Amino acid sequence: MNHTPRQINQGLWLGLLGIVIFSVTLPMTRLAVGTPDAPQMSGVFIAMGRAVVAAALSAMFLMATRAPMPSRADWRPLAITAAGVVFGFPLFTSIAMRYVEAMHASVIVGVLPLATAAVGALLHRQRPSTGFWLCAALGSALVAAFAVLHSNPSSASTAEISIHGADLLLVAAMLCAAVGYGYGARLSHHMRAEHVICWALVIALPFTLPLATATWPGVPMKASTWWSFGYLAVFSMWLGFFAWYRGLALGGTVRISQVQLVQPFLSMLFAVPLLGEQLDAVTVGFGVAVIATVFVGKKMPVW
Repeated sequence: MNHTPRQINQGLWLGLLGIVIFSVTLPMTRLAVGTPDAPQMSGVFIAMGRAVVAAALSAMFLMATRAPMPSRADWRPLAITAAGVVFGFPLFTSIAMRYVEAMHASVIVGVLPLATAAVGALLHRQRPSTGFWLCAALGSALVAAFAVLHSNPSSASTAEISIHGADLLLVAAMLCAAVGYGYGARLSHHMRAEHVICWALVIALPFTLPLATATWPGVPMKASTWWSFGYLAVFSMWLGFFAWYRGLALGGTVRISQVQLVQPFLSMLFAVPLLGEQLDAVTVGFGVAVIATVFVGKKMPVW
């Protein structure tokens, strides 16, 4: 599918809006799930509960907009989309975030743009240029280098085991998101972008509702915990996808996915006021370098 310069520009800005919304997800998840020393909600409840709230909003939105039922051919990609962005990414990140800081998690998930581009190229039969892939690879390499520089070799052995396990969950979350983004973007070519995430949430409800009910917090939670959960349900799980899937459909999954390269560093910036984490000069330097690769990659041809 050929995209006009105007569509690419609109897709870029909508994609950026979606990424800004998603950038707050990891810090908010950390607030909602707590730490090993001060646990709050369980990771399973956060993932399933936010999906239930978003599904209720989706059902109302689908009725208000008189959304047509998905065609028979759309149910399978909708189920795959739901598996990736309703179950996989929220569940794995929510469990992992109790054991790692938001800044650490941000750099691990930072390779998501390359994974999304790869899935998009496969699904949409697009052929990114060599220059495009070089920019994507350079951005991902910068993120990986940042993660290595910010590793903590002085951690105790038990902490290292916990962090290693959390990192594996974060990598699994990244892969789930890439697949969910790719299939959701393909559906957005012939369905309203807003309807894609809404239907994915609604068809997942028979599974998310029982799991959320079974894991409802057994003790009172702090107000900040519930506010964080509310953001995850309304913005991260619902409204963010309105902008994101529309941006991917307008500008192309392979190209617009590179906007995700700025997400780790936006998440770090949000982690400073929300969590009190420290932002240093190295983080800023890598952030500027990664953002530069996004705009260079945007100019590279994609056929």
